[in-house]
Amino acid sequence: MSEKKSEKKVKNADENQILVGQKPVMKYVVACMTSFNAGSKKIVLKARGRAISRAVDTAELLRRVFMKDVEIENIEIGTEEVERADRPKSNVSTLEIALIRK
Repeated sequence: MSEKKSEKKVKNADENQILVGQKPVMKYVVACMTSFNAGSKKIVLKARGRAISRAVDTAELLRRVFMKDVEIENIEIGTEEVERADRPKSNVSTLEIALIRK
């Protein structure tokens, strides 16, 4: 099984990316709030496959309950082709939600 076990906030070229995986939604909400409170004006939530619903829940909780000044700037959907050793190639849906703080 070469599925991703969990993903978390990653600090790479773009510190404002939050990769959504299998953790509870509130972990991602807290990560977003921490990033916004540290001065970020824009955050991108990224998710693949089953984690897409968790990313949507994160964005909606953040903007409706916790930070009313956050808006959805852009939503991108796509498909990635994933190749696994034990199975043929398969398509996995992807989602990116860009959030901005006014």
